[in-house]
Amino acid sequence: MAGPRNERTSGGSATADAVRRVVAPAVDAQGLWLEAVTTTRAGSRSVVRVTVDLPQDEIGSLGSDALGDVSRAISAALDADDVVPGVYVLEVSTPGTSRPLTELRHFRRARTRLVTLTLTDGGEVVGRLEDVVEADGGPVLVLDDGARVPLEAVRRGRVEVELKRLDDEADADLADDTDDPDDHADDAGTNRTENLGASGAVEG
Repeated sequence: MAGPRNERTSGGSATADAVRRVVAPAVDAQGLWLEAVTTTRAGSRSVVRVTVDLPQDEIGSLGSDALGDVSRAISAALDADDVVPGVYVLEVSTPGTSRPLTELRHFRRARTRLVTLTLTDGGEVVGRLEDVVEADGGPVLVLDDGARVPLEAVRRGRVEVELKRLDDEADADLADDTDDPDDHADDAGTNRTENLGASGAVEG
């Protein structure tokens, strides 16, 4: 079951708000979470960036097949409503490890990952996040060494990049990959499509 449809709209524009309203049902229908929507101008065309993620109760990364499916669903929804005038480039991506961990759902999604926690008292804790549990005082982060860090004591966190994990995820992605000619992912986390308004779409 998908979580709530939208966490934030980073673009802050009327177009971004309109895009969010149109694509939210398409993302929700794929069982995914709509993380962010931004729209910017790039010369004579617009760039629409949509960030999606797995629901907070799931562990792991969104595969390229699922990213391709939701990209096509988002593109179809935008074409049907024509909320972005003229030619625009649609980029659908996942948050990736560079996303700061600032909200409860971010930490839930980071379970099994090696994280660095910056504490409100200026200290720092590094460890593998095993679980996020509820306690009387609120959510608590449980690390692999047994340490328990109240979420309210954390100013922010970040996921550390692990080469072994990247190799494993790349192998899994290749195993799941199909030869679908409509699925052109530039990397494991972004799909780009050039759209000609409501008249159609050309894969870029």
